Amino acid sequence: MKLNEEIFREYDIRGVYGTDIDDDIAYKIGLAFGTKLNEYNIPSTVVAYDNRLSSPSLESSLVKGLVETGIHVKRLGLATTPMCYFAANYLNTNSSMMITASHNPKEYNGFKFSYNGIHNAYGSDVKEIYNIIKSEKFIYGKGSVEDADIRDAYIDLVLNKLSFGDRKIKVVYDCGNGTTSIIADEIFSHLKNVESIGICNTSDGNFPLHHPDPCVYENLTMLKEKVLETHADLGIGYDGDGDRVGFVDEKGNMIEIDKFLIIMWKYLYDKVDKKECLFDVKCSKSLEDELIKLGVKPIEYRTGNSYTRAASAKGDYPLSGELSGHVYFRDKFPGYDDGIYVGMRLIEMLSHINTSLSSLLDNISKYYSTPEIKIHADDNIKFEIVNKIKEYCDKKNYNYITIDGVKAKFDYGFALVRASNTGPNITTRFEATTKEKLEELQSEFTNEVNKYLK
Repeated sequence: MKLNEEIFREYDIRGVYGTDIDDDIAYKIGLAFGTKLNEYNIPSTVVAYDNRLSSPSLESSLVKGLVETGIHVKRLGLATTPMCYFAANYLNTNSSMMITASHNPKEYNGFKFSYNGIHNAYGSDVKEIYNIIKSEKFIYGKGSVEDADIRDAYIDLVLNKLSFGDRKIKVVYDCGNGTTSIIADEIFSHLKNVESIGICNTSDGNFPLHHPDPCVYENLTMLKEKVLETHADLGIGYDGDGDRVGFVDEKGNMIEIDKFLIIMWKYLYDKVDKKECLFDVKCSKSLEDELIKLGVKPIEYRTGNSYTRAASAKGDYPLSGELSGHVYFRDKFPGYDDGIYVGMRLIEMLSHINTSLSSLLDNISKYYSTPEIKIHADDNIKFEIVNKIKEYCDKKNYNYITIDGVKAKFDYGFALVRASNTGPNITTRFEATTKEKLEELQSEFTNEVNKYLK
């Protein structure tokens, strides 16, 4: 298969199996990653894979390449991405390679990798893998492989610092037939004062019941119905590889991650010393408003798991997150994004209060928002379109920031236009204090984007 440069994206390698990625490409990625590990004097790495149908064969080929470069591979087998992150620290490699395409459709697969055990590689580090493969300047050696079992240690990490209150909580969790299916049941079985109901909790890489992306409302339909049917206190959904999370309240309403951050910061405020929260540009202004009311410093940052996780670690913020479902607790957790753990923290909080989840958002500032809207734009033009939007904002004398794309800010809302880092798309999101203003903003900026797509 011809090497496709476009699969080497801003913070991972990702494409369609059989079209962009095959076992030979995985083997060469193993050679390139092993070469970089040698250059960094890193002798070993953790390797794991999610439950996509193509993952086992890709893993075998990747490991073959790594071993041929002299790397010692600690092989986890089937695991969630958070389990892989944990293993890199627990097994003292501080390096990892996770085979996953996260929440993408089942035909996709890819690779997330880290050289430091703190955050995933991004930007030039991802492109460097492509450059090494193209040059074929591999470092060869004689490596080895060992199987590693971190399951019990990982479960201990998730549970050992949680402290549940007297209130009994009923929760429904939805694995979406993704990789969390291999461990969620066992983790929930350890909770003494929690009644848990699992759905879509059989591992199946065909994702037969619904797509495993819990930050898209349509994918929460089964979860919502089960919460209402069982009169549960909340519902939790996980994505395909387990690093992202989504919520519904006891009424079946979706709790977006920016709202989750508001809820948790109200609870955490007097329990942490550092009162600063990092969040990405897609989050609602209601998050910024409520953080300021609490006395928490809001820090707006670019979108992207590799970026937000690295920034969260550098700033050592107690709780940070991004709208797509990545959440980072650093108050009593290592700070990587783990959907199962994040859900546990909400259950823990609810067990200490006699208040419904939905009522915790009463009296917050209200805005009307669109979901994230993707507009197809080829990779070779999407960044130029964002530049055109910047020029438009200059011409209109709009106030805007360029942390990630262009976010035009108004007294009544915002318009965000950015180039997707994971596909050939322009991503937009709009928010305003009234539906009318929201429609005006959306129409104005969508029309401007569309001018450059013809």
